[in-house]
Parts: sequence; C-alpha cells; structure tokens
Amino acid sequence: MPRLFLSTLLLLTFGFAVNAAADTEYLVVSGGPAVRQFEDLRRPGEQHDRWWGNFIRTARVRMQEIHNTAPAGTRITWLVYRDGYVRRGAADHQALTANVESVPKAYPYIHLVWFRTTDELIHYINNGASGRSGLKISGFEYFGHSNKFSFMFDYSSDTYATSTAWLHEHDLRKISRWAFSGKAYCQSWGCHTAESFSQAWKRATGTKMVGAQGKTDYSDMHLRDWHVGLSSGARWVR
Repeated sequence: MPRLFLSTLLLLTFGFAVNAAADTEYLVVSGGPAVRQFEDLRRPGEQHDRWWGNFIRTARVRMQEIHNTAPAGTRITWLVYRDGYVRRGAADHQALTANVESVPKAYPYIHLVWFRTTDELIHYINNGASGRSGLKISGFEYFGHSNKFSFMFDYSSDTYATSTAWLHEHDLRKISRWAFSGKAYCQSWGCHTAESFSQAWKRATGTKMVGAQGKTDYSDMHLRDWHVGLSSGARWVR
C-alpha cells in the first residue's frame, strides 16, 4: 500500500490530523524495551519485544506525520524512558541512548526529553519545559507496553514479566486537566488501554483517549510503513 495513501487512511480513520490551535505542544511518549534475556525465557510464539527499537521507530514515524499535519507553531516533544534503553544497551553492547539521541539530530523539530520516573513524566505534562501557562497540550500519544490499568515503561526490563516504573490509572489524578487544550487528541498504542485506562484518562484530563481493546501488534511493522497494528480480535475504541 503506498505510503501517502496509508497515511491518509490513518488520518481519516482515527482522526490523526491535529486540529488544535497553533502555539501548542504535542507530547509523544516512548516506553522502554524488554531485556533480551527475559524475552528469551518466553516460548517462541509468545516473544513479542525482540527488537530494541519497537517504541522508537514507530514514535519517530508518527512524529513525522504530526509535523506534516500540525498547525505552524506546534512544538513536538518526545519523552523517552531512559533506563529501559540503558539496560537494553548494556545487555546488547550497543549505545542505544545515543541511537535515540540521533533522532532529533536528524529531525530538529523533535525535542527529546528523557525521563526516569513517573513523577518526572507527570511534572513535564503539568509544567512543560518552563511552565505551561500559555502552551497547552494539543496531543498526547504513547508507544510502549501497557495493560488495562497502566502504561508500563520498563516491562521485562528490570524484572521478568513485570514492571517497576509505570503510570497507573490511579496516578492520573496528579495530572492537571488544565494542561490540555479543549480539542487535544490522545491515543495509546499499547495493549488493552481501552479496557479501563482510557476511561480513567477522560475523567482525569477531560480528553478522550483512543485505545485498543485487546492487544496491539509491533511485529512486521516494516510491512505497514512502521505503523502499529492490532492482534487478532482486537479493535480500536475511540
């Protein structure tokens, strides 16, 4: 399928075109990958996080789309969970943090912000780089592991098959609903978000979050122009 046609189809299907006013900030969050030694403990058919860049390449492609469709003056900020790439880089003997930092060098409109804790992420959402008084959030998208209740930034990174760094739906009350513009577009590209987290997000922020009912699919993304898919039986819920 031609790249232009697919991008247009995504815009029409999910409302990806940014329609908020200019001089806003669009946040894209990337969680970290599993450490390979933990993925190797899974049966072959259950291994789903083999490549370190699952949540990096998809976010980068999405930020390119946002840049091409957003009003002039929209700031694109990319928040990346650093410890996940430090751990995976040590295991793979690669400088993965440097690989991540190469993205804004190639695409200067992307502003990279590393975070290490949930509180750091929430603080940025609420305050931005220097206070959010006049710079509302016009969009928020998440690429990473998740379950129905949480974004899991380090799933199978520090501890096998679990997470020690997450944004749970109970944490959402710490987020200021005044940080978001009235027409902010929000989407999670993680698994199961629509089953509970999306509703909690709406209550906390006043904005709807598109999410998956069921599992998302990060495999064979090169066949989909690096867009996240859905597993069998899953669907997007607006």
